[in-house]
Amino acid sequence: SVFMNVSTTGALSVAAGDALVNYSGDQRTTALITLALLSGVFRLLAGLLWLGSLIRFVSQSVMTGFSTGIALLIILGAIPDLTVYTSRFNSEFLKLADTLLNLNQFEPVTFILGLLTIALIVGLGFTPARKFAMVLALAVVTLLGVAITAVLGETVFVTVGDITTIPRYLPRPALPDLLMIPALIIPALAIGIIGLVQGAGVSQSYPNPDGKFPDVSRDFAGQGIANIAASFFTGIPGGGSMSGTAVTVNAGARSRWANILAGFFVILIVLLFAGAVKLIPMSALAGLLIVVGFQNLQPQQILMVWQTGRVAQTAMILTLVATLALPLQFAILIGIAVSIMMHVFRSSNQVRLVEFVPVENGFPIEQPAPVSLPDREVTLLYAYGSLFFAAASTVEQNLPRAEDAKQAVVILILRGQPEVGSTFIGVLRRYAATLQANGGRLLLTGVNPRLRYQLEKTGTLAFIGEDNVFMEQAQMGVAMNEALAAAHAWLETVRPPEPDE
Repeated sequence: SVFMNVSTTGALSVAAGDALVNYSGDQRTTALITLALLSGVFRLLAGLLWLGSLIRFVSQSVMTGFSTGIALLIILGAIPDLTVYTSRFNSEFLKLADTLLNLNQFEPVTFILGLLTIALIVGLGFTPARKFAMVLALAVVTLLGVAITAVLGETVFVTVGDITTIPRYLPRPALPDLLMIPALIIPALAIGIIGLVQGAGVSQSYPNPDGKFPDVSRDFAGQGIANIAASFFTGIPGGGSMSGTAVTVNAGARSRWANILAGFFVILIVLLFAGAVKLIPMSALAGLLIVVGFQNLQPQQILMVWQTGRVAQTAMILTLVATLALPLQFAILIGIAVSIMMHVFRSSNQVRLVEFVPVENGFPIEQPAPVSLPDREVTLLYAYGSLFFAAASTVEQNLPRAEDAKQAVVILILRGQPEVGSTFIGVLRRYAATLQANGGRLLLTGVNPRLRYQLEKTGTLAFIGEDNVFMEQAQMGVAMNEALAAAHAWLETVRPPEPDE
């Protein structure tokens, strides 16, 4: 990913804190180093094993729900710093409702500084200085905050310096303790998975400048290398940050240099301007994040998914609700599960069985498959769609009834099916048995070598009969015509059943 910002996230910090709760002092620092190293190794292995290919199962509707939920979380998460009002509720929407019902408890100076930051960013967005709108807005509001403090003689709003200490030196090299590895393997694996699923969400939300989505496996490997390197400088486990990436993109990032230069500027700020950073009002940062959140809402994409259909709507809403109500790693996993269920549901419902009626010296006519088979006639069938899992059952339900058909021949075209699942093989065996019980035959045509091997290994080829399987040919229709000729020739040789048979 060109734009992904790899840094610590709330979910990763909480998970790391839980893993280190039984350590203290220097031992905790050493455990942190080892934890970050192990989580990096797991992610690097995931990238080298190309596990990012699993993300292709995540649909656009799920990613739209996830990215919309993240944008709303960014906005809702910034409101407490904007108002200095802390709600007692856990739900983000209940917090918002509770905050709106307690406007009288807002700290006025803090609230005004936050609103001013939002107004400056939006206003500067319409000027030639729009690329620097966020930085300029923070600078102006910070200077205003300093002036207010000087006039009042005290600070009446929360600043960055009130909640954290920014050291004036860079982290020193440190080594992990290999003896801690057994105790930290499971927590590190969990942290690695959290980082991977969050990073995958970022990858699929921010395409590269060429319009293509990033290679998720390479992103996995990149995060792994980053965590391994950070571990030797007492770094907290990090991963793809949706809010960090959003700030980077909305600040005007155009290439990989945006994140690289951001890292260099952090070094300069720590060494030279830590004192100035401490003066930034937290409400100004909250205002910036609220703007970023709104900029990440994609109304056109949401509308497109909504207009696609009920299945897409359901997937988007479920993922959105999960993102707002659950930890992000669980929300992403739920989104993946929803995508897989959508794929199975669509595959099983989009399969369609039709009959091809041959036309002499012309192309076949396609029509709905008959409800039941006629006696002593050849019926040519073709199934559109997948033949796996539930789709196989759908095909079986739509196959013409063969229980009462005498000496009926069914030719099933399998061209374009490289292989079939065990469920469909069971369908073939049952249908062939029904036809054979009434003196009929099942012929398979357009079978490729891989599918024939599958039929042979399962014993289905011997059950149906090798003479009833016609291999796929380069020219369309050749195998089908061979099967038709064989079917009609066989019907000419068999004795018609007696009336009472």
